[in-house]
Amino acid sequence: MKVKRGVTKHKRHKKILKLAKGYRMTYSKTYRKAKEAVLHAGQYSYNHRKHRHSQFRKEWIRVISAYLMNNDLGSYSKFMNQLKNKMILIDRKVLANMILKEPKFMENLVSYVYGFKIEKA
Repeated sequence: MKVKRGVTKHKRHKKILKLAKGYRMTYSKTYRKAKEAVLHAGQYSYNHRKHRHSQFRKEWIRVISAYLMNNDLGSYSKFMNQLKNKMILIDRKVLANMILKEPKFMENLVSYVYGFKIEKA
């Protein structure tokens, strides 16, 4: 008996075209282009999920560095070295959150690390 594949093929094409919805020009309309676009989009999605972690780390470092510069506390690297020397194991994400949400706690931490009180102008 001959197997007819029209239904299966149509289902697969619909699935790919649904995934390609919103793409520009023929990438959302023709199956060939849509399949290619969906494959590339999946690859970019995977790679950028891995890249997102380093982007967040860079953002946290920027927040910490800006806080230190605004309060004339020196550089980011020296501050991180001081934390390490004092055996304070707080990661950058937590430090950045403390700066944004709990500035009083951050002031206490800085005064403990450097040994002097921060003077607000």
